Amino acid sequence: MSATAIATLGSRSRTLLPGLIASATVAAAATFLSEHYGAPVMLFALLLGMSMNFLAGDSVCKAGIEFTAREVLRVGVALLGIRITLGQIAALGWQPVVMVVVLVVATILLSIAAARLLGFSSLFGLLTGGATAICGASAALALAAALPAHAQKEKATLFTVLGVSALSTLAMILYPMIAHALGLTPLQAGMFLGGTIHDVAQVVGAGYSMSHETGDSATVVKLMRVAMLLPVILCAAMITRARGAEPGSKRPPLLPWFAVGFVLLAAINSSGVIPAALQRAAGQWSQWCLVIAISALGMKTQLKELASVGLKPILLMLGETAFLAVLVLALLHWGL
Repeated sequence: MSATAIATLGSRSRTLLPGLIASATVAAAATFLSEHYGAPVMLFALLLGMSMNFLAGDSVCKAGIEFTAREVLRVGVALLGIRITLGQIAALGWQPVVMVVVLVVATILLSIAAARLLGFSSLFGLLTGGATAICGASAALALAAALPAHAQKEKATLFTVLGVSALSTLAMILYPMIAHALGLTPLQAGMFLGGTIHDVAQVVGAGYSMSHETGDSATVVKLMRVAMLLPVILCAAMITRARGAEPGSKRPPLLPWFAVGFVLLAAINSSGVIPAALQRAAGQWSQWCLVIAISALGMKTQLKELASVGLKPILLMLGETAFLAVLVLALLHWGL
């Protein structure tokens, strides 16, 4: 490496480091609060980040916060692939696979139609529907990274993360009671919880609070929903590509690099060559990257902007969540 390249790298690092450190500090505080008070870490990261939004103005942290919200986010999405193996999916049989595909496609299509009916863009419906149908805040962040840039993108992303985090926590409390009241078997309860609750952590908490068998099946069904992130990201990337590049920029790739990383890690993980300790470490790094990224996104927004969204987006996300729960129960009733 030449002296010029080293100097450039050093200068770039000094520019980005303050914002990276600020984002990581907020993420560490959010993780501490989540572990001690039981609320979703993404929710804490978002709220704490918004309380520190003055750092994203004209300060030494601005460049690093922008980088963290964009590139660290994509690294975290790529690392999500290591949570999935083909063996986990095959172990449950074909019925859960069909159920997951149906519920993800139906929820996203309904969300897009409902968003347009309420006067929003179809992209907002894709964002909220994808977050609801796939894996909550992680899906919202991944889709936001793939969708075309627009003036309201960050505001829509932050609202979606806030909404799915709150609804996921509520579902973690209510859905086990619903499964018990309906007399679902442990396997059926696991499929219901794994097929409806938004975030992975809340699925695990709800499933294992009922039984070990319910927790195991809920976790695997949830990971199958995470696997649906790839085709949905592909659709988002195709939309972005079809809309063309912004003036002065290159045309976006058909498949973003973080989606390629997601597929490669899932394929390698399915081969069984990755030790369990490395899988756990990569999963933790993925979580850290996503929490740090949402902290940075929080610092880039103003609380009054989220407060101005109005009632319609809230009703949209509530409707999506209710539809997903009813659809999963109907599919279980029909024998899927």
